[in-house]
This record gives sequence, structure tokens and C-alpha cells, in this order.
Amino acid sequence: MRYLPLTADDRAAMLGVIGATSVDDLFVDVPAEARLSGPIAGLPLHANELAVERHMTRLASQNLSAGSAPFFLGAGAYRHHIPASVDHLIQRGEFLTAYTPYQPEIAQGTLQVLFEFQTQVARLLGTDIANASMYDGSTACWEAILMAGRITRKSRAVLSGGLHPHYAQVVKTMARFTGDTIDARLPELSAEADDAAVIDAIDADTSCVVVQYPDILGRIPDLGAIAAAAQAKGALLIAVVTEPVALGLIEAPGNLGADIVVGEGQSLGVGLQFGGPYLGLFGCREKFVRQMPGRLCGQTVDAEGKRGFVLTLSTREQHIRREKATSNICTNSGLCALAFSIHMTLLGGEGLARLARINHARAQAMVARLAKVPGVSCLNMTYFNEVTLLLPQDAREVVRVLSDRGVLGGVSLGRLYPSVEGLANGLLVTATETVTDEDIETFATELAGVLA
Repeated sequence: MRYLPLTADDRAAMLGVIGATSVDDLFVDVPAEARLSGPIAGLPLHANELAVERHMTRLASQNLSAGSAPFFLGAGAYRHHIPASVDHLIQRGEFLTAYTPYQPEIAQGTLQVLFEFQTQVARLLGTDIANASMYDGSTACWEAILMAGRITRKSRAVLSGGLHPHYAQVVKTMARFTGDTIDARLPELSAEADDAAVIDAIDADTSCVVVQYPDILGRIPDLGAIAAAAQAKGALLIAVVTEPVALGLIEAPGNLGADIVVGEGQSLGVGLQFGGPYLGLFGCREKFVRQMPGRLCGQTVDAEGKRGFVLTLSTREQHIRREKATSNICTNSGLCALAFSIHMTLLGGEGLARLARINHARAQAMVARLAKVPGVSCLNMTYFNEVTLLLPQDAREVVRVLSDRGVLGGVSLGRLYPSVEGLANGLLVTATETVTDEDIETFATELAGVLA
């Protein structure tokens, strides 16, 4: 997008219309100490377009990008192959420019896409219904906690130690404005210990238990046992899925007793994109549908008996009175939802299962090779495509040196959990279908060199 600056006459005309004498008048409410007193040191006052492009390109070349190095990062955002047809289709004008379908009679294509997206998500998550998407996984997690509070009329949420710490932080931030009590656990080295700690924390005042599946350390918690314990105390189980490809191989959370299932849909159809925009998934039991946030598209027939699509449920404040709204989400991730749906359609059920098997096989090959590096061990042997390695030294420095050597070698758990001493040497590594044998060998060789 080109930036076309205003002329002095343009500025004067605009200031005259609003009754301001200068641009400075627009900033009178900003404290003086927060304003710049002059030009930024080292930054030229102006440069031509070609010079700016070259400068930004030089800066960008200092990054080690996902496609230019062996890539073993995960922790909630995953690198998968996205078929070229996905981007080709979502860039069609009727999809790329579509917004909220306020008038269903002229938004049938958009509504049908969302209806099919809901069907795919509900089947994937094992829930009765799914909405037409949320912003991302972390905000979907918070909306699920709010929803559980409305259903149970309680305001205490228990967060498993295996929940992504960024998700937990979003929940804590939002709870400051609602008064909800958040009991957030820190992770244990044992998945069984994490499950037991969550179950022990459930009491009569608990509205919900939030468990990630697979969890932040790559382990697969016992959702069935947690669901039974939660529901025995009148609480709901919220399952969080950050890697939906895993559900091509492991049982869907809804089938294991989860009342609400939320997650991040980025893995299917949506690239890493420097951290966003991403795609929130949200499904639940049918009996809770009227407390579900966001929008729900439904299928019906028109006056002539022809199939049509409508917004069956719109519980956001843009559609209904604010005091009646269950959510203030002002839009959904429609284009990302479309990309997800196209990718899912291209894969189909068998394709998703095959993709999941490939991911698990790549992870197994990675673990087998890295376990041969002196001093390296695996925290647990039950995982999907992501697993925690234990190193003989602090993983934060190891990650930095690996990056200097041209390998994006995982996420340091010490960075995610600086207060948990037992995780300082933990390295979370991920292998998707994009990881080759050569990548694994390069990683193992460089890791051995760093640890030597």
C-alpha cells in the first residue's frame, strides 16, 4: 500500500473544517512528557521510496525466516505445507472483500462457506455445534471461560499447568475486568502430576477447568478423567487445541467428555504470518448453544422452498442490545476461516489422518536422532508432533547459538516459564511434514556442537 502524503494546503483545509489552528491542537490530551520533542535521532527526515525499500530489505535480510532454515518451532503456531490452491481461492474478489453478512439474501456465498466451516470444525472437535470462528485461540479460550460462568453461575476457573502460558496470560488480563477468579497452575514434569493437580483444585465454586490437548509440553492429558471429576462438582471441562492436525490421529476432545472445545486453527490453511491474523475455533454441546459467543450460520429454505443460509444466532452487541450480548467480538476471522475450510476440504477425512500420521512419524524420527546427542533426553514418550527435550544446560542460550548457526531449534521453556526452575533446561521441539531427514540431521549435528 503506497503512502501519499498531504500537501500543506490539504492540511490547512482539514484543520479549518474541524476548527483547529495546527496539528499540535490534536494532541493536547497527550501528556507533554509522552510526546516527541523533535526528530528521532538517527532517522532521516525523509527518503525517497527506492531508498526506503532497499533499507527495509536490508533489515529484513537479518531475520532467519522459517523457509530458509531447518525449522523446529511450535508452541502454538505451526509450519505446515499449504496447497497453492488455498491462497488462490481466498484471493477471489468475492471472498477477499466480503465482510459481515448483514443482509443474508445477498451474502449467500459467505454464509454457505461459514456453514460448511462450522460443520468441519464440529466434526473435528467432536462437538455438537461450532460457531463461525473467533479471533484466535487465546481469546476463544477466554470467551469459553466467560461462557462457562454464564452456564454454571460461578466465577472460578482452574487452568491446567499444561495450558500455553500466553493463553493463561490473556485469561488473567481479561479477568481483571470481570472479577473472575483464575487459579492458574504451573506445569509439572509429569503429565500425571499435572492431571492430578487440576483434579485436586476443583471445588464446588469452580465454573470450569481448562486443559490443553496436547499440552504445552507436547503431552496428551487424560481428558476423560478430568471431565468426570469436573462434572461431578458441577463444573465444565474446556479443552484447548493449539494443533488441530493432531485430531487426525488422537480422539476428539468432545468425544472424551469436554463440554466446550476451543482452539487455534492456524495449522490448516493459514500461514505463520509473523504471528497473525490467526483463527479461533469454538465448539460446544448443543444444550449450551444460546450461551455461545460469536455467530452461528444455519441452513433453511426460502419462500420458494429453495435451500438458503441465514445467521441463526448472533449474540454479539453489533446485532442485539448490549445488555443481551454474550460477547463483544465485533467480527470473525472470515477469510482465515475460509482458508481453513478449503484446506480441510482438499485433505478430506482420510487426508487429514494421513497428514497426522506423517507428522507423528517425523516427530518420532526427530526424537530418535536427537536422543543420541550426548546429554539429551526426552521428557515423555507420549506425544504427537511436539515434544520436550531435557538438555544438560539452560536451553535459552542453546536456542540463541543454534539460531546463529542457522537452525531454528525449538522454544526454550525457560523463556516461557522463567519462574519454574525445573524447566530451565527444557527445549520444546516440533516436527511437521515440512521437516526433512536432512533438517533433522543438521539439527542433531549443530545441537551436539553447542552442547559439547
